[in-house]
Amino acid sequence: MRYSKLFGKTIKQTPADAVTASHKLLYQGGFIRESSAGRYFILPLGIRVQQKVMSIIKEEMDKAGGQEMISPILHPLSLWQETNRDKSTSYELTVVKDRREALFALGATAEEMFVDVVRKFQISYKDLPFNIYQFSTKFRDELRARGGLLRVREFIMKDAYSFDKNEAEFKKEYKNMWNTYSEIFKRLGLNTVVVESDNGYIGGDYCHEFVVESSIGETKFLTTEDATYAAHEDVAKFFKSPHHDTEEIKPREEVEGKGIIGVETLAKFLHIPVDKTTKTILFETEKHEVIAAAVQGNYDINEAKLKNILQCTGLKLAQPEVVRKTTGAEVGYAGILNLPKDVRIIIDESMKGRKNFEMGANKTDYHSINVNFGRDIPEPNKFYDIAQAKQGYLAPDGKQKLIEKKGIEVGNIFQLGYYYSKKMRDATYMNQEGKQQEYYMGCYGIGVGRTIAAIVEMYHDEKGIAWDENIAPFFIHLIGLDLKDEQIKNAAERTYKKLLVEGVEVLYDDREDTGAGAKFADADLIGVPHRLVISKRTGDKIEYKKRSEKESKLITIDELADITKTT
Repeated sequence: MRYSKLFGKTIKQTPADAVTASHKLLYQGGFIRESSAGRYFILPLGIRVQQKVMSIIKEEMDKAGGQEMISPILHPLSLWQETNRDKSTSYELTVVKDRREALFALGATAEEMFVDVVRKFQISYKDLPFNIYQFSTKFRDELRARGGLLRVREFIMKDAYSFDKNEAEFKKEYKNMWNTYSEIFKRLGLNTVVVESDNGYIGGDYCHEFVVESSIGETKFLTTEDATYAAHEDVAKFFKSPHHDTEEIKPREEVEGKGIIGVETLAKFLHIPVDKTTKTILFETEKHEVIAAAVQGNYDINEAKLKNILQCTGLKLAQPEVVRKTTGAEVGYAGILNLPKDVRIIIDESMKGRKNFEMGANKTDYHSINVNFGRDIPEPNKFYDIAQAKQGYLAPDGKQKLIEKKGIEVGNIFQLGYYYSKKMRDATYMNQEGKQQEYYMGCYGIGVGRTIAAIVEMYHDEKGIAWDENIAPFFIHLIGLDLKDEQIKNAAERTYKKLLVEGVEVLYDDREDTGAGAKFADADLIGVPHRLVISKRTGDKIEYKKRSEKESKLITIDELADITKTT
């Protein structure tokens, strides 16, 4: 490719909202341009990178037994209504109507579509398991698109769906995809941390994200120094010291503490340890159910964990008027003592075994002390994990401290189980007994654009991008200097054509009126791994330099063959 003819050349300016290195460099290097907020043109250089990333993903998916197909981008809205996801997802669907008044959703994800195509066939246990996948454009009406390709409204995703007979068979495919993803990201030069994550309304025990550690990432996770434990902040667990209180049960009292709110201040006022206090927060679900969640006072409540326990699609802090109506007190004095029967109470496992603890008295300015299970509060049938893990807490094994990190999620694998096959009609296979049975599913996604952005975040310097050979838009960046000299121009042209004949991907900077400094700056910005320079200074040789190295050297045409034979 001649640089003079390349559509999408380098530029010095960056978008006003560009704060990440990948956004700036992909824009400056001529890889992307924004169409509208969160929607990007992928320019010729960007397409070459994207195709190579997709090729690596495809090779590994096919090697793992995946079968590529494609589904329509417009999904019949009736499919989403069949699973109630037209109302329950965390992103707003974009719905369109065709000339026949039929309603369609722009595909945000494709579980319903893949179930729909599978149920069009009469499959039996002999056909299972199988894994089908696609590369397709997805539309999500994100509230705030940002970070260039890191958070967009329209993007290409590789999404795969496995169909199995049961959970035991699914586990094998889950491990298969785990290993496949590890190999994909290894080939892409990304060191990923596999992080336990939240499966949301789907539920289930199997859900992991592949995260590239980065300070600009939106994923917060907690891990240990040896990385034997890693979990998203939404699901991370930690060691809670068990209570073995041997003190005698004391009479419950109400203590006035006017205006005293907050566990630290309260503990100081009552002359008790903070872990003797109780934090009670009231929430409302999307169905206006009132939930009272209680946790030991030195911990915070994790709303994601609580939401999953409740299996609700929406959860928010109860409004002050709801708190007053439910507890009879202002915000800050709630407890789980004598609440109305229609309030569901969720108690964290940190409360188990406690004696003589503090709790809001459900009376403005008052706190109850020496509260006890059995006498003042019914002993719950079950304690839950609803506490928020934080840096410095002990990991679940009680040995190592948790460390908080941030990263970019580039892929995820998770269990769907029977969630879709039980909600959608005829989503079954014929088992060995000749009966129809729902299939067990898994889902596996990779965001292609986000992966490219993550690669740039990991591999760049102050001059520009440094692509790995596997995914670089070109293998060699050939720069011709002094091209107004016919002898030099002819030598550069011969080298360019020789490389093309040998099948080498080469970007040839053939501009005659551009100086050496500008050409070198463009080469560093674009980030092709190997640079060749032909000029008066090089004589009958060629100057060679790797993008990743500072020093260059002169080589012969024969020596050039040793470099290009690796392509």
